[in-house]
Amino acid sequence: MGRSRYKITQVDAPHFITLTVLHWIPVFTRPETVAIILDSLSFLMREGLKVHAYVILENHLHLIVQSEQLDKDITRFKSFTAQQLLAYLKQHNVKTILEQLAFYKKAHKSDREYQFWQEGVHPELIQNEAMMLQKIEYIHHNPVKRGFVDLPEHWRYSSARDYQGEAGLLEIDKNW
Repeated sequence: MGRSRYKITQVDAPHFITLTVLHWIPVFTRPETVAIILDSLSFLMREGLKVHAYVILENHLHLIVQSEQLDKDITRFKSFTAQQLLAYLKQHNVKTILEQLAFYKKAHKSDREYQFWQEGVHPELIQNEAMMLQKIEYIHHNPVKRGFVDLPEHWRYSSARDYQGEAGLLEIDKNW
């Protein structure tokens, strides 16, 4: 799972995680690239991943997720989405981003031309209900703090709508 000092301590418990595009490059500025993330999450959800909250911003995403094999699910997610996103960037000839992903690639990643995700996900075990609520609040207010929207539920790529009783883009598991 990368060279992070952070570890998933209980693979079946909910964790707050952050996935960041290498060097904070803004890739999720097109609906098609966000769709790759949402489709991949949907696939893993059909295989047992529980998504309790999420937000996708232009260069990173935050999730509160849980599964019986969370470490493996995250590895699968990062690997598959990197392949799909790189294929999209190549197909649409997005040279500037591809050049950046090649330039900032870590030296030990010699088996590939590009690196898409930063290493690690900085998992934090959700230890109690108060922590869960604090992390959900953080996730949903991220686009507000960045000045993208006035209210959390106005951000399309977030579970904030689900927590307001509206339908979002993913089926959120609010049973935690």
